[in-house]
Amino acid sequence: MASVHDVSKYILKKSGPMTTWKLQKLVYYCQAWSLVWDEAPLFQARIEAWANGPVAPELYRFHKGNFRVSSWPRGKIGNLTKDEKETIDAVLAYYGDKSSQWLKDLTHLEAPWKDARKGVPPGARSMNTISHASMFEYYDSL
Repeated sequence: MASVHDVSKYILKKSGPMTTWKLQKLVYYCQAWSLVWDEAPLFQARIEAWANGPVAPELYRFHKGNFRVSSWPRGKIGNLTKDEKETIDAVLAYYGDKSSQWLKDLTHLEAPWKDARKGVPPGARSMNTISHASMFEYYDSL
């Protein structure tokens, strides 16, 4: 199975520099659509429902303090299968040209993030996990 770092490295290679917010949201959508299209998670790293949308803390540890990233220090693109790359490519084809703010706003409208934040005041910190089941259920229904 690929790692969240493999996915991030591939996204940045294909799309070029971007904000860390955008990278986090694209990684989230890659995981969500992999659960639907491939019926399996793309990576095992947790995704949490932070105030600004879904975040993989494992990635955050490496980009903390940076607004933009142009490459990823970890991971190997060669660890991704052909099917995994096709899933990521399809996500990038749809979401890749969207702004960080647009992606953040979209995640805030969708059930997986909203459900994981139930009972958490707006803007408050949260380490609540967005489950694979909630992602699959919501995105499979679209």
